[in-house]
Amino acid sequence: MNRELLTATFRRRFPGGPEIAVDNLRLGGGITVLFGASGSGKTTILRCLAGLERPDEGVIHFDGQCWFEPARRIFRPARERNAGFVPQDYALFPHLTAAGNIGYGLDRLSAAERGRRVAENLRWLGLEGLGGRRPRELSGGQQQRVALARAVVRRPQLLLLDEPFAALDTPARLRLRGELRTLLRQTGIPTMLVTHDRYEALALGDEVVVLHGGRNVQQGAPSEVFSRPVNLAVAEITAMETIRPGRILETGEDLATVAVGDARLIGVAEVPPAVGSGVYVCIRAEDVILTGADPVPSSPRNSLAATVRSLAREGPLVRVELDCGFPLAALLTRPACQELALQEGVKVTALIKAPQVHLIPFAR
Repeated sequence: MNRELLTATFRRRFPGGPEIAVDNLRLGGGITVLFGASGSGKTTILRCLAGLERPDEGVIHFDGQCWFEPARRIFRPARERNAGFVPQDYALFPHLTAAGNIGYGLDRLSAAERGRRVAENLRWLGLEGLGGRRPRELSGGQQQRVALARAVVRRPQLLLLDEPFAALDTPARLRLRGELRTLLRQTGIPTMLVTHDRYEALALGDEVVVLHGGRNVQQGAPSEVFSRPVNLAVAEITAMETIRPGRILETGEDLATVAVGDARLIGVAEVPPAVGSGVYVCIRAEDVILTGADPVPSSPRNSLAATVRSLAREGPLVRVELDCGFPLAALLTRPACQELALQEGVKVTALIKAPQVHLIPFAR
């Protein structure tokens, strides 16, 4: 992550409702994703950063500027923060054309400069020829691009996107993920994006901030957050497919042997839990390798005899539920399933590398 541009610690309370408590939220260059379930406070945090809501206490700093600090009676409203904000519904003006929406807010520029910037953004976002259409005449993806162009055309120092794909169907959402990341890379504008979709977070984020109960509970690179959650709540929020209780049997050389159901697993433990203590064993389904029933020499430390209990298609992949002394999930391609002739009752071997066995102590 680049140098920290934004740092924020604040509280936003709602009468008779929840409290949003942000502690040391950070944003550098690139794309930072606010990730969490519905109601976890994602939109409220984004609106506080945009200046559309005022926190009850705390501080918000951006690139050497103080945006909010009640102790010094500082609150910069949205118009003074130079932040582009795109809400879930895009909030396009229905009576204006696409070009009119994009150019809205550029009234301080000359007509020639305003026209040049609008044309530049229409071309950049692949909307050439659509500038004269009104929002109802545009597809969901085209409306999203118009809303993004309206936010970017003012050349903001920060871009805030609230569930940018929420209004799109699944095919359009999948198609536009990569496109949006490319566009955001091209702008070079630091971006904070809200989503509750794990695949969007992995596809778009340079950093991920996990929210739970109105609090930011973990921040880091997507690979780290989704494979090594700091506690059980984060493991559940990030949809870790296998989470099972276990007991530490022995430790040594940064490794721990843990009993899980009727099986034993070896996992990496930077700070090994005490022998006899309880842990949650967390394993991502994509980290489980399946081979035939007869074990073969392999590098993974964990080789488990397993029986297929069920198979379910998940898009281009197949989720395989296994019994290997405890319930275990694996994700395979359809050709891989066909090659192994997988069906209910088939015997297989599940291979898992030690670094992919993540251990969370019960106390966390």
